[in-house]
Amino acid sequence: MVLRKNLKKKFALISVFEKRNLKYLCSNLDKFNYSFMSSGSTGEKIRELGFKCQDISKLTNFKEMFGGRVKTLNPLIYSSLLYIRDNKIHKKQFKLLKMPEIDIVVVNLYPFKKYLRKNNYDKIIEMIDIGGPSLLRAAGKNFKYITPIIDILDYKKLVKNLYENKGTTDIFFRKKMAQKVFKQTSQYDKIISNWLNEK
Repeated sequence: MVLRKNLKKKFALISVFEKRNLKYLCSNLDKFNYSFMSSGSTGEKIRELGFKCQDISKLTNFKEMFGGRVKTLNPLIYSSLLYIRDNKIHKKQFKLLKMPEIDIVVVNLYPFKKYLRKNNYDKIIEMIDIGGPSLLRAAGKNFKYITPIIDILDYKKLVKNLYENKGTTDIFFRKKMAQKVFKQTSQYDKIISNWLNEK
């Protein structure tokens, strides 16, 4: 059994198009005292499942704009993802921002490839994910401290690693997940590039 009083408050940023297995993910993260932050429909779904979830817009004091095209692209979010946590200057600068320290980033990308079959130009354009890859790449770059998860199939691996490490992840797991992030985002960009080239 996990004793919450012995655990430091930790934060998971979750923004997923595919919401399958979200209850499994949140219930297990909750056991290890993770608080959730999200935006839009993901935040609504997390709250619907019975978990507390902070809106990113309230944390950053910047409302979503342009029908959700701009929601996670904010320097406060990227400050939390990119600052070097054992660097005294970085730590001092980050403390002034009064932002939560994000420990886990769970994002799956808009299904661009799937929408190619619909042959609707406007919908295809909207399925070019900007914020998702950016969040994942920032977390992947800082894998020394942050766990990036791009694949729903890795939820169970994440939970297993958390149990093995008493609520945190080990550096080997984080590096493996970072490698997966850069591999999959590069493949994602290639599909978009090929489509634009055809047009």
